[in-house]
This record gives sequence, C-alpha cells and structure tokens, in this order.
Amino acid sequence: MKLYFKFFAMHLKSHMAYKKSFFFAVIGQFLTSFSAFMVVFFLLDRFETVKGYTLGEVLLCASVMWMSFSLAEGFFRGFDQFPNVIRSAEFDRLLVRPRGLIFQVLCHQIEFARLGKLIQSLVMLVIGIQLSAVAWTPLRCLCLGLMIACGALVFCALFLLFAALSFFTLEGLEFMNCFTDGAREHGAYPLDVYGQGMLKITTYVIPYALFQYYPLQYLLGRGPTGYAFLPLLAPLFLVPCYAAWRLGVSRYKSAGS
Repeated sequence: MKLYFKFFAMHLKSHMAYKKSFFFAVIGQFLTSFSAFMVVFFLLDRFETVKGYTLGEVLLCASVMWMSFSLAEGFFRGFDQFPNVIRSAEFDRLLVRPRGLIFQVLCHQIEFARLGKLIQSLVMLVIGIQLSAVAWTPLRCLCLGLMIACGALVFCALFLLFAALSFFTLEGLEFMNCFTDGAREHGAYPLDVYGQGMLKITTYVIPYALFQYYPLQYLLGRGPTGYAFLPLLAPLFLVPCYAAWRLGVSRYKSAGS
C-alpha cells in the first residue's frame, strides 16, 4: 500500500502541474454527468413516478450507480486503457518487474478528473436522501455504504474482464461498453423498471442488481432486512473476471515494439 500511495501522489502531482487544465477537466466531467441528472429530473417532474418510484428514490438509485462507476473509472482507468499497453508491447516490461501485474496496471493511470462525476453523484445522493422518505438507521447507512463500495468493485471487475479480452483481440471490444457506460446509464433507474428478464440477467449474470435493486428495496422499506447484505455477494464477480485475466496472461504473446 505504501508504494501505491507513492504512485497516487505522483499522479496527483502531475495533474496539478497544470491546475487550470485540471480544474476545467473536472468541470467538464461535472457538466457531462449533470446533463444526465437533468434528464432524470425532467422525466420525473413530468410523470411524477416511474413504476411507483418517486424522484427522490430514483436519484438515490442513480447516485449509487454513478458514484460506483466514477470510483472504478478513476482508480481502474489503467485497465480501461489496457489495449494500448498490449499493442505497444509495454506489457513485456511489466512481466519482468518484481511486482504483481494487476498492481502495476492499477498504478499505471489514475484519473483525478473523474472527481467531477463523483461530485455530481454526491450532490444527487444528498438530494435523493432529502427527497426520499427513507427512515435512516445505522443498518440503512451501512447498507448504503456497501452499495457504493461493492458497486465500485463490480465495475472494477468489468474493467478487468475488458483488459483480459484484450489479450485475445489486441483491440478493445466496444460491446463491453454496454456493461460499463451502458450500465451506468440504464442503472439510473431501479432495474425492475426494465422487466423481469433484465432483473434476472443483472442478478445472476452481471450482478448489478445485488448492489442496486435489492438493497434499494430494503432502504425504501419494500424488502426484507437480508437485502441489506446482498451487496456483499456482488464482488464475487471478481472471481471469474480474475480467472479470465489469468488465462489471458498465460496465452500472451508479445506484439513486438
């Protein structure tokens, strides 16, 4: 961890070398996510509810999904850019260094500009908490924290899977954006809005529902207490994604330089 924090400080220092550029990048990220917030706001302002969910409840749901994605995108950005590492044969250098491969890719790039999206998510979370009729208890506060943290781990797993597929394709597969950027967008609403088919896929295949839909039902008083701990199952998705990564590393052949 000490070495990771050294890399963290190094990346932060490089970003702050051009403070105005960094500042405008953060504002740009904030405004990009702000437009998505306005879509949700105007939709609920017109129709008042979506399948029984009020504006405050939808904002609570959306803020969890977007905050989880922002955290994963900021700290796991190196895996999102991994195809470039393969094509340039930089991965060869990673293989001969006395550190774990995942650790090295993790430290390769940290996107502090994603702070703009994170701030927007925090604003939405505060508004959602104020507008929703949730009776907050210590367990519900813990549940909310687990939703955000475990959601970030699920998105990290998806970025790891994206990097693993790069060993076989050399190029990033655009369809993976359906599970990352696409999930961030359609995850702005509780997943049962899209029907039972989508809810089953996001429960048993890619477990968005475990940190979004089911614990949200508990927060809103519509589900049992056990739903509060379902987010703890979502990070198990890391296991098959890590297995795919190990398979990709074992099949790696240098692309040359």
